[in-house]
Formats: sequence, C-alpha cells, structure tokens
Amino acid sequence: MTRFPPRWCENTPDLICLGLSALDYVWTVETFADPGGGKVRASDFRTIGGGMAATAAVTAARLGARVQFWGRAGDDTHGHLMRRDLEERKVDVSNFRLFPGARSSISGVIVDARGERQIVNFRGANQPTDPGWLPLTEIGEAGAVLADPRWPEGAAAVFAAAREKGVPTVLDADVADPEVFDLLLPLTDHAVFSKRALEVYARNAPDPLAKIEAYGCRIAAVTEGSKGVTWREHGQTCHQPAFPVRSVDTTGAGDVFHGAYAFGLAAGAPIAEAFTFASAAAALKCTKPGGRDGIPTLDETLHLWRTAHEHDR
Repeated sequence: MTRFPPRWCENTPDLICLGLSALDYVWTVETFADPGGGKVRASDFRTIGGGMAATAAVTAARLGARVQFWGRAGDDTHGHLMRRDLEERKVDVSNFRLFPGARSSISGVIVDARGERQIVNFRGANQPTDPGWLPLTEIGEAGAVLADPRWPEGAAAVFAAAREKGVPTVLDADVADPEVFDLLLPLTDHAVFSKRALEVYARNAPDPLAKIEAYGCRIAAVTEGSKGVTWREHGQTCHQPAFPVRSVDTTGAGDVFHGAYAFGLAAGAPIAEAFTFASAAAALKCTKPGGRDGIPTLDETLHLWRTAHEHDR
C-alpha cells in the first residue's frame, strides 16, 4: 500500500535535461483565413516557451527539483526569450548556449474557436552538433538525466557519461529518424515513447515494447493519452490507467509526463510509483490551458494521486 505522501517526495532531486528548446508564437482567431488567402483578426496573441526537454525541465523545477537545462539555440531574439523564460521558471540555464550565427527553433501557431490548430515550424539552423563543450564531469552529481532525440550527439554524450557514473537515463522518445533511436537506445535505461513514435519505429515488431527492451533498456514504456501508460520491466508488462479529469488543453502533457517521471526517479521513487506520479502530473496539466502555465505543483499532484487512491480502496 502506498504511503501518502511517499517518503521519496520529501527529497529534493537534482536533474539534468538536455535537448530541444523552442518558442511558439500563438494567435487566437475565430476562424482560419480562406484557403485562397486573406486576413483575419486575432483576439489574442501569446509568446510561449516550448520544446520537449525544456518543458520537462520546467516541470521538474515546478515540482521542486534543482534542474539544469543543457541545450542550444541561436543568439537571436527568440533564443534570449527562451532563456529568460526558463530562468524565470527556476531552471538553471548556465549550459543553455546561444550560438552567434545560429537560428533558433520557432513556430507560428494559429488556434481557432474550436481549438483546432494550424502550425508552421522552423526547426532552427546552424546550431553546432558537437557536444564537446558540455560539462560531462557534472553528470555524476545528478539523480537522473533526461534527453529528447532532437540533438542526438548531445544526448549520446550525456547518456554515455551517465551510464559510466551509474546515473539513470530517461529518453523522451518522440518521433525521430530510426538511426537516432538506434544510437540512443543502447545507452538508455528508461525509454518512454509516445504512441505514434513507437508505432513508427517498431511497426513490424510483434511486441514493440519487447523490441525496445531488447536494446538493454531497464524500462520500455509507451504513453497512450487517455488510455494511460504501459511499460515492460524484466520481461513483464504493466499498466497505469490515466487519471480521469476534464481535459481542457493537452498541449505539453507528454513533456510534463516525462519531466515528472524523471523527477520521481531522481527522488528515489519505485518504478510503478514514478509512473503513477507522472500520470497524475500530466492529467492535471490537461485541466488547464497553456503548456507551461498549466504545470502542477508537487502538492497538487500528490492530492490528485491521493484522492484517486482513496477512491479505489
């Protein structure tokens, strides 16, 4: 029986998150422009920080961890806005490097009254791939290391250093080229795929999670939205249902899940409890609009977990 709050929640974990930081420029409109072109008036406009590893870092910081974000962007207006947003959300950006001559990742997002979206994304350009500047000697001080697949060279470097130091690694496995996963999975302890990414990467495997586990991953998992999360550990399949909530906005829910899961691991949570905790955090994020502004606190996450646990007893 789970003790509330679990003892590991009393710890203050240290995390390193490496990968993508992005910036979204979001316009809210009543209806989209006609296919042939034209103008529409926006009722709202927001500039929102995003990116998988960056939002996972914000999540862990919101939950109470000490978090570093390691990544790259351009030394441009967008890069400086990203950096400022992360700093304001209590993330250490000492190793978030803005490179002169590089261009940051940005998106233009138009959202209509029904919640439908049109997105134009620019992945960035001229961002150096060589991870030689990363302070890998600091890896041993972390309780866990999380990376997404958007900077494979950096992820491979930090995962290899973490493996050498015995620090658990978490891969936020969203859709990427197969060779990226071929590179990173042998260095990954906890591979947590989105449903779509697993379908694409392991489409011909009779048991997709078994294929991921065969790379040597301690945990091979897949998030399935409202259906919860399924994982394999030591050849056994386990499942955590999603928490029933009234969903308002799912933006960033997967990133929140990964950040909360890494928080739990770094704090010393058992695997099943880390998945339950992450599921509660992601569910709560969906009850509020916005990506990062909807991230819950530790107390809010534990309250939902406790309430659901008592209901099931």
